[in-house]
Amino acid sequence: MGTGTLYLVGTPIGNLEDLTYRAVRILKEADFVAAEDTRVSGKLLHYLEISKPLVSYHEHNRKQRGPELVQRMLDGETCALVTDAGMPAVSDPGEDLANLCHEAGIPVIPVPGACAAVCALAQSGLPSGKWCFEGFLPATGKQRRERLEVLKKEPRTCIVYEAPHRLRMTLRDLAEALGERRVSLARELTKLHEECLRMTLPEAAAYYEEHEPRGEYVLVIEGAQENPEQSAADQMAQAIQLTEELAAAGMTLRDAVKQAAKQTGARKNQLYQTMLAREKGE
Repeated sequence: MGTGTLYLVGTPIGNLEDLTYRAVRILKEADFVAAEDTRVSGKLLHYLEISKPLVSYHEHNRKQRGPELVQRMLDGETCALVTDAGMPAVSDPGEDLANLCHEAGIPVIPVPGACAAVCALAQSGLPSGKWCFEGFLPATGKQRRERLEVLKKEPRTCIVYEAPHRLRMTLRDLAEALGERRVSLARELTKLHEECLRMTLPEAAAYYEEHEPRGEYVLVIEGAQENPEQSAADQMAQAIQLTEELAAAGMTLRDAVKQAAKQTGARKNQLYQTMLAREKGE
């Protein structure tokens, strides 16, 4: 008997229709399913009318359970690895199992599925040619400060995950560290109450002081400008020109400033003060 195979099966991130036809077939054909939470995956299998042995594999048992699963595959069984939502082995303990299988000569085959990070990036409208995945920031302390310092200089669009109970603190820290960068906040992706908000980091911090965070969030954050001084000057020049055009078309100065700042990324308060000074001839 030859060795089995590890299939990394992408599961729905919200809507059950996120699941692919291929994923359903692999789940039906696998000898067993290794799951982050057998209760969550059990519900999915029940919905699909698939009856398979479920084995728990998660952060707290991976060191002991991983070698056991590898041995089963070496004995010829096929394993479908799933996480509660999205692609396993991405910011997930499945990474270790995939590595163990490679070392043991067991084929590791991805079965593509929904990924919250990629969905949020595509939805954001922010530059997507070059981007980096930060995952969850360290909760507190020195490590958190060090990661924020790295993000200050990171020119690529950055993706951060955050839980609702920590969102306010994270937005305050990001606004303080990164300033007026644009951010897209996606929550409950592909679920009934899916929402995507676009604003600057300080605006987001202020917004969520007034609104209760609900659901899991994906933050897509604009990268650092390679030449911040020149870029800021260019932004302001574009914003001034746009503000003048909008005001000439009949908008109030305040509304024109608000729209111009949103479209160009210029600092709204600074733009407003600049336009007032120009009106006064200063």
